[in-house]
Amino acid sequence: MIEQAFQQTFGSPPEIVVRAPGRVNLIGEHTDYNDGFVLPAAIDRAITYAGRRRADRRVRVHSDNYKATVEFDLDDIQKDRENTWSNFLRGVSKFLEADGHRLTGADIAFGGDVPREAGLSSSAAVEVGATAFWNKLLNLGLDPVYIVKLSRRTENEFVGVPCGIMDQFISALGRRDHALFLDCRDLTYRHVPLRAGVKIVVCNSGVKRALAQSEYEVRLKQCREAVKWIAATERVVNSLRDVQPSDIEAARGRMDNLLWRRAHHVVSENERTLEAVTVLQAGDLERFGELMNQSHESLRDDYEVSSKELDTLVELARQQPGVLGARMTGAGFGGCTVNLVRADAADSFAQVVGEGYEKALGLKGEIYVCQASDGALVSA
Repeated sequence: MIEQAFQQTFGSPPEIVVRAPGRVNLIGEHTDYNDGFVLPAAIDRAITYAGRRRADRRVRVHSDNYKATVEFDLDDIQKDRENTWSNFLRGVSKFLEADGHRLTGADIAFGGDVPREAGLSSSAAVEVGATAFWNKLLNLGLDPVYIVKLSRRTENEFVGVPCGIMDQFISALGRRDHALFLDCRDLTYRHVPLRAGVKIVVCNSGVKRALAQSEYEVRLKQCREAVKWIAATERVVNSLRDVQPSDIEAARGRMDNLLWRRAHHVVSENERTLEAVTVLQAGDLERFGELMNQSHESLRDDYEVSSKELDTLVELARQQPGVLGARMTGAGFGGCTVNLVRADAADSFAQVVGEGYEKALGLKGEIYVCQASDGALVSA
């Protein structure tokens, strides 16, 4: 428990505790940075912050996962090249101060069970948790969407990792037993109920996503190039969100094939996500699962961000009883798959797929049977 880690490190109990969950994206992959649609769910694995105010402007922060403690001054917040785990809190603090929110010093401990580098947004949970921590500790009264935007700004501008806004959004505003449908262009959102009787099962390939960041940047550039090409045909196109399925089909054969396939994935994934919301609301889990399957095939073939390990996990999953849909999730090139599984089959699914994966590739993955959970601003 993080409260115990805090007491051991700082000698007395914390003043407050805040929890920010990781997430898994059910469908809508690589659409967020194209102004598209996504449908993630917060999961019951989280980063938890415990802390108390100090009378000065010093921040002492302890990472329970790294078993390390560092300090920094709120009047001179610098990036830490050695203890990089502290940069999320440093960045959040720096931008809050820059926006006119006067912080106090604090003693802070944080840690959790969101696997790192697995595509479950451990970094977003750390950022959102840090922002929610300051908001609660100092009663800042921050707007929820401001918290989301500042958390993303931290990752983009301070940590230096490009990302869309989905991860921070769902970590902040997820709801128990619901997915969250988000329009990444105007940030409107609504919660969509996940019907009883199903579990979200996440299969971690155990393969670190070594290519994910560099290839993410490549895909981002390719999508922008595709937009320029389509816009040159006298269509008003600001992002791939503006491209209709009929437009992309009409461009086939006239457009660079690689760019066409990248654009085709994004356009078709947006359509799948919109349909997925409709069928999920109607309780049609079978169709929802079919859309998940189609999403994986598009990510594998058109967007080319899957891997042998992810494809193996998906193939094994689809052979199991009670499985409605299976797909890779996250940036790709390693990390995790997400599977929608009937609740009464979830435990046997986890065992059989885990054994089959090790037998097929000699790799030991981790499998988490998850439930959609509340976000940081709901559970705070």
